[in-house]
Amino acid sequence: MAHLFDFDVKNTPRKAYGSMAFILVGLLIFPFVAAHYGNSWVRIIDMALLYIILALGLNIVVGFAGLLDLGYIAFYAVGAYMTGLLASPQFATLLESIISQYPALGEFLVSVLGQGIRTNGIHLSVWLIVPLAGGLAGLFGAILGAPTLKLRGDYLAIVTLGFGEIIRIFMNNLNAPINFTNGPQGINLIDPIRVFGVSLGGEAGSRATVVVGGLSMPSVNAYYFLFLLLCVAIIFVTTRLQHSRLGRAWVAIREDEIAAKAMGINTRNIKLLAFSMGASFGGVAGAMFASFQGFVSPESFSLTESIAVLAMVVLGGIGHIPGVIVGGMILAALPEVLRHVVEPAQNALFGRVIIEAEVLRQLLYGLAMVLIMLNRPSGLWPAPKSEDRPDADLDKPEPASGVIVA
Repeated sequence: MAHLFDFDVKNTPRKAYGSMAFILVGLLIFPFVAAHYGNSWVRIIDMALLYIILALGLNIVVGFAGLLDLGYIAFYAVGAYMTGLLASPQFATLLESIISQYPALGEFLVSVLGQGIRTNGIHLSVWLIVPLAGGLAGLFGAILGAPTLKLRGDYLAIVTLGFGEIIRIFMNNLNAPINFTNGPQGINLIDPIRVFGVSLGGEAGSRATVVVGGLSMPSVNAYYFLFLLLCVAIIFVTTRLQHSRLGRAWVAIREDEIAAKAMGINTRNIKLLAFSMGASFGGVAGAMFASFQGFVSPESFSLTESIAVLAMVVLGGIGHIPGVIVGGMILAALPEVLRHVVEPAQNALFGRVIIEAEVLRQLLYGLAMVLIMLNRPSGLWPAPKSEDRPDADLDKPEPASGVIVA
């Protein structure tokens, strides 16, 4: 992969910008080509783009700072449920339960927010919700990071795993006595994203067709371009972070925390920043997911999702942004591609379906992950050895003098 594309703008700018332009053109024309084979393929890539955002956020924690986090999907859930609460009729249900338990507080909320919330709930713009979701998820990241600063390795993994499960169980049970999350039933009728007044979910009666300036496209295509733009923005931010003083401090902690502390790095604050900044990306992705799906429930935020996102980082190339993107795209899209391919392939080869698609799909997915790790233990696209060092600091062998040191 590294032989085909090069993104080293500093050393090979022409090849780097050429690679970026080639990939960008391919991504822009993809939905128009895929539309001939049905909208489901574009929808698969929509979800893959959301997983890439999650993987890039987790890469800050695991790849840059070296902190093993198995509960990352909790921040995804925080962003999704905040969107469900503030952009759907769910707040009316919440208000009803507040009035029954605490009448004074309920009436105060009605007097501040208006009588309409009794029946319609709150319908804030998603562009107001997204920074709130990112900020709240970042706060939860700091809350997770604060008590775990002295933990490393397996101990940190166990604590973060517990945190992720606590959040999921909270979402599953926080429907009584005050109904915040609607429990296992989840929150539905979440508003779609609007851009300059245009609903990306399509207007009523349009069969999910979005019309922008006389150009009509399916809703999944409109979301595709939005998610692609968001991915590009987050790639830019994470790249700048990686090459900043903060990014170098994260790498120093990852390589040797004691040495980093001895050199004057405030490891406590730097670790908290890693947890918070990675979590904020998860919150943003969760807000996008809720608006895209129009529905959230606790089943979307299970432990297997956290492991899948971690696998994208590790299998792609831990700490290497292009590798993480490749890992996210492959592992997010592969199960869905296999879903469409498994049964037709069996019919073509054997004339009937021998193994159910769901069983064989998971088997092939697991097999692919095992083969990748056996053949590419550093990931599909590992980071170059010199990536984390300035050019002036690279170890260069001294010329041989012919004199043997005693």
